[in-house]
Formats: sequence, C-alpha cells, structure tokens
Amino acid sequence: MKVSFRWLQDYVEVDVSPEEFAERMTMAGLEAEKIEHIGDNWDNVFVGLVRGVSQHPDADRLVLADIEAGEHQLTVVTGALNIAKGQKVALALAGANLIDAYADELKYKTLKPGKIRGVMSEGMACSEKELGLSEEHEGIMVLEPDAPVGASLKDYLGDTVIEFEITPNLVHAFSMVGIAREVSAVLESDLRLPAEFNLSDHALDDELVTIDAPDLCRRYIGVVIEGITVEPSPPWLTERLSKAGVRPINNLVDITNYVMLETGQPLHAFDRSLIETGKIFVRRGQSGEQIVTLDHQLREVDESTLLITDGHNAV
Repeated sequence: MKVSFRWLQDYVEVDVSPEEFAERMTMAGLEAEKIEHIGDNWDNVFVGLVRGVSQHPDADRLVLADIEAGEHQLTVVTGALNIAKGQKVALALAGANLIDAYADELKYKTLKPGKIRGVMSEGMACSEKELGLSEEHEGIMVLEPDAPVGASLKDYLGDTVIEFEITPNLVHAFSMVGIAREVSAVLESDLRLPAEFNLSDHALDDELVTIDAPDLCRRYIGVVIEGITVEPSPPWLTERLSKAGVRPINNLVDITNYVMLETGQPLHAFDRSLIETGKIFVRRGQSGEQIVTLDHQLREVDESTLLITDGHNAV
C-alpha cells in the first residue's frame, strides 16, 4: 500500500523524518518496502498563473500562453488543449530536469528555451507525467485555484510516498485511517478521524437493498445520491489518487476510490437510471447462468457465486 506522507498527516501528526518513520513502523510490524521522494528533481519548477492564451501565428494546433510565476513572466508555446486563462499551472523554467513524456523508457531531459514554429518558448507548462506524478500527459496539470503564484512546486506539492507490505494478519491497516491508527500508537500522537456520515439526517429507503443470500453476505449498504454532474475531479483529489497508484477517471469513480483508500471499505457507484427496478438485490447465481463482468468477458456462474443484481440481471 502506498502512503502519502502529506495525506497521512490529515489524520495523525508525524514529527519524524520519513526515513525514521519508515524504520519505526517496520519495527512495529508494518514493513516499509520503498521510500519515494516526489519533487526532489523539481528545481526551476514553480507555481505559475496563466495570464492569457492566444493562437500561435503559424500553427493551428499550438497556442501561446503568457504565464507569470513571481518575478518570472514567460511566453510558453504549447499544444495542450486544456490550458486556459486564469489557471494555476506547474511552470518549468530553463534548466529544469523533466521526464520525457514521449520516451519509451524513463528518460530525463533538461529544458532549454527554443523557437517553436518561429516563436520563442521560454519555458514549459508541465503534465503530470513530466513531473513523475502519473502516466497522464494528454494535457497540462492544473493546480488548485489557491496555489500560491511564484512558489516552488517542490514546496507546494512535494511529498514522500512510502510503500508498505501489508500482511494478512494486518488487514486492518489496509487504509489511510488504518495506517494512521498504527502510527498514533507507535508515535504516541493524537488520532484525527474523518467526519462521519450521519444517517439520521437523511431520508433512507429501507427496501433499497435486499439480501437473499445472508449466509454469503451478512451486510450490504446502499444510499441514493441525486443531482450529480459527472466531471473531472479537483486537483487535490487526482493528486492523492495518483500518489496512491490509482488512475483518476472522473469525480464519481474517483471519490469511491478515495473513500476506499481512506477507510478500507470497497465501494461501487451504480447509475440508478440503468437499474431496471431502481433497487439492489444480492443473491446466489443460478446453475448455468451467464454474466458479463467488468472486463467485458462472458462468464458462467453457479450457486456458489454471489451476484449483485437489479432483481433480474447482474449489474
């Protein structure tokens, strides 16, 4: 399990270095396998503000972005489709060492100013891949609106990710909160748990979920959430998922993955408009029954298989 040092401190104070932390947790039974320092190579990369975007005079697929980062005022030539005025971005200056997003193997390159189709590009608005945060490089990385312009990206976003080997006897630690509980005990620090969802404040449908195989499934809980617009997740969420090794998809998928990482409780979101009965039924499979799984494969099940259905078909 990959644990972001910054994220962890939402739940418990860690007042020792990442290296000492990893050693003490290993001695306590949570083996730290790997320590990764994110941002160590981000010299000459700053938080920039996009002041304006205009069309490249000689290239339909390129734009000119005027970006401010403290005392630096640069023109950057980019083909990123998602760049827009008012965004906060990761601005790399000349001399920055970045990952080559188009190389087949891990390869770094030193950024140099140069003309692109006749216009001097003095820096680069970086993608997540170029910074080593994820494999995403279809567009630039957009930072939170309150990111401090001119700040070193290393100071703003740098982190340490520690990968733990969670053995079967420590499955309770397979979440951020679970790790935080262990840390609280080992370092004798106060534990801060996330806010709880108060069921009494909401009108609930007692018949939303029916369990027809209680010997295989003792509990299955569902809630209906309305008024959702599916869109990209905010930067803070995609950043935390990426550091945990989870690829961001959209706000709906991402929040279920986030809560799973935080609490250790697996979740799945269903589109209720596609649920024929509007309800969930948990039952045994029937001999010879066939279902299409998430990997789009047709599989045959039997009575020993537990299915989540809409009362008729698996969902």
